[in-house]
Amino acid sequence: MRLFLLLLTLWALPSLAVVEGYKYQFEDPNELARFNALAADLRCPKCQNQDLADSNAPVASDMRQKVYELMLEGKSNDEIVQYMVDRYGDFVKYTPSFKPETLLLWFGPGLLLLFGIALLVLVRKNQNRSTAPLTAKEQARLQALQEKSKL
Repeated sequence: MRLFLLLLTLWALPSLAVVEGYKYQFEDPNELARFNALAADLRCPKCQNQDLADSNAPVASDMRQKVYELMLEGKSNDEIVQYMVDRYGDFVKYTPSFKPETLLLWFGPGLLLLFGIALLVLVRKNQNRSTAPLTAKEQARLQALQEKSKL
């Protein structure tokens, strides 16, 4: 019986875990949806491929808190994102801005695709090219080499 109670107590321990999402209270459900959208659109600077909503890093927690504070101050989404970019750089945005420094990010995949297609066309074109038949001298030399390799 004691073992059962102990197991029951241990099984219930995860229910005491703190869920951070509940510490951000909004009166309007639209504001909560806005907060969640911002947290999903901003990237954690420590975690290479996680957004603020998914990251457990301390810096992500601080950034979520700052987003919450800026929302309470009445800042717009663009102002909040710009604050984060000013503080952490363009890396925090999942969708980079369209500017000269990011042109390769925007057009690089398409350029690589075009290069691959061009390379494939060239390779296929060279495969289909027929070769001229061997001359009598070349044919004799080929047979001599084949005879020699059989020995």
